[in-house]
Amino acid sequence: MTALSVGPADAGTRLDSFLAAAAGISRSAAARLAAEGAVTLNGRIADKNARLRDGDTVCYTLPPPREDVARPQEIPLDIVYEDDFLLVINKPSGMVVHPAAGNPDGTLVNALLHHCAGHLSGIGGVLRPGIVHRIDKDTSGLLVVAKTDEVHRALSADLSCHRIRRIYHALVRGGFDRDEGTVDLPIARHPTDRKKMAVCPPGQGRNAVTHYRVLARYPGITYLSLELETGRTHQIRVHMSALGHPLLGDPVYGGTPTPFERRHAALLHGQCLHAGTLRFRHPVTGQELCFSCGLPENFRRLLAILDAVSPPP
Repeated sequence: MTALSVGPADAGTRLDSFLAAAAGISRSAAARLAAEGAVTLNGRIADKNARLRDGDTVCYTLPPPREDVARPQEIPLDIVYEDDFLLVINKPSGMVVHPAAGNPDGTLVNALLHHCAGHLSGIGGVLRPGIVHRIDKDTSGLLVVAKTDEVHRALSADLSCHRIRRIYHALVRGGFDRDEGTVDLPIARHPTDRKKMAVCPPGQGRNAVTHYRVLARYPGITYLSLELETGRTHQIRVHMSALGHPLLGDPVYGGTPTPFERRHAALLHGQCLHAGTLRFRHPVTGQELCFSCGLPENFRRLLAILDAVSPPP
């Protein structure tokens, strides 16, 4: 069972909304957990509609993922590239990569199983067939999928040796004095919140390196390009938050929303982060491949709003 403390920022929030954001599950999944008695509020089973107060304690238990949940589903895919060995997918924000507790279907894996008719690498097991690397549910953009075990092993080796380049775009809070820089801070599981990651002292956790470059500056907001040297869970989100520049719309690491975020909440579907460029060597042909995809519509609209208010120099 996982325990969560309700802070002032979440006072008045519905239980199912709070749980969905904290546990990384859909609101309907959170409501189902409450209906099944798997959620308590201050030690008592609570209704999904309960309004939270500062100081409340919410406890919940997620059911373990079933090893047979990944089933083919006819879900549209934005396929940037495909051959007999691999695919490159432009994943939309809001799509979970693989089935897990709270998200048993409707995932990228379910869509891939239908599209590829089962011809995916089995190294990741039945829950993650073909999945070489992941991006968060609310992060959009490119990821590569392996169709064979040999290609999966080769891509995984290239990923671990930093031979796959992944470049993201993000809108973050605050301004940067420098036009570019590197964040080299190790990351580990958060000491008290197991759903989060956190920067930890040197010698602990796993090394994590993120390179950033300023693309545009706005009052209180910066548009960044970020390149991952390593690929830790939530790496960009944790590193930017540690610098005092959390991503706009980040429900986990962002804290209290700014006035701009509240005003444009309809355009912020989670953290404003997009995996825009993917570059790697094809494991079979040896060809150097580079793929780019444009920003999603909500990201473009946010930039248009910022440009209209204060165009960058």
